[in-house]
Amino acid sequence: MLQDTLTIRYYQRLSDALVDLWNRGYRFDDLRLYVDGYLAALKHTNSLEAYLIHRLEEEITRYLYDPSNFEKPEPERDYY
Repeated sequence: MLQDTLTIRYYQRLSDALVDLWNRGYRFDDLRLYVDGYLAALKHTNSLEAYLIHRLEEEITRYLYDPSNFEKPEPERDYY
């Protein structure tokens, strides 16, 4: 579980970007490349401590492998 506020902010940005890319037609291989590039940029800029980047990578990989994160919700039905 992420606890550092800056790491959580990066996680939210990254997960939102992944869903957006998925909805635009990109699939798993492309999303993995995006995540790898994002994490490499964080490492290169020293924006976060190395252990926080590692935790972020673990969490975002878990998010990426969960198919329920990329399903579109069913529209609500009118039962009246």
